[in-house]
Amino acid sequence: MFLDDILASARARVAALRQAPDRWQAGWTAPPPRSLLEALRRDAPLAVIAECKQRSPSRGPLAPDGYDPVAIARRYEAQGAAAVSVLTEPHFFGGALEHLRAVREAVGCPVLRKDFLLDPLQVLEARAWGADAVLVIVRILEGDRGRYRELLASAREVGMTALVEVHALDEVDFALAESPALVGVNNRDLQRFETRLEVSACLRPHLGQGVVTVSESGIHSLADAQKVREWGYDAILVGEALMQGAPLLEEIRRWRWR
Repeated sequence: MFLDDILASARARVAALRQAPDRWQAGWTAPPPRSLLEALRRDAPLAVIAECKQRSPSRGPLAPDGYDPVAIARRYEAQGAAAVSVLTEPHFFGGALEHLRAVREAVGCPVLRKDFLLDPLQVLEARAWGADAVLVIVRILEGDRGRYRELLASAREVGMTALVEVHALDEVDFALAESPALVGVNNRDLQRFETRLEVSACLRPHLGQGVVTVSESGIHSLADAQKVREWGYDAILVGEALMQGAPLLEEIRRWRWR
């Protein structure tokens, strides 16, 4: 399965990171990050986190004519994205920390590091390379509440927002126990890479009203975005549709201005 291979690779990267403090120590002294929470709240009724993503394990290359994350991120910001997500996983998604740093220097909005984080050192690494926020995926923590707390604590210590991602009801209970400010529902099953937008509908009533909520994956049209908003979400995270040229950002901006 894709996820097992991805996590094996992530563990190897963590082991290497422990031997390379120069890759994460600057996270402690980096300038204050931009607030992802504030950016999402400003763009009511529906904010967009637009993703720079070179390829997908299930879909293959998403930028066959060449991947320029800086140009893509600048276009997203010009078209109204509240924030930009940058894939940094190198082996299955074609990402790199260098992409993260280059995008952060090129745009004025908050930048989210999208990766498979298993260790607090990866949070510091994210801040050292320019990330304003990090993704924390409950599914890959395998019920390890101590590790979950450590990841959230590390993000708070350096001023970053953690986007806590869930996909199933038991993951919601696990996530909310630590009172995260930002929760995302991934409509894609990371084990099978199958996507159902209705996952967001099923889980939204269980998230409560005290968090900012994001629906992730499977949003391809303005109708999809409006449906998610009707279910009560504050924001969406969109990658593949935008990478394949969908005019979704412009359509959402026009809809918001009506």
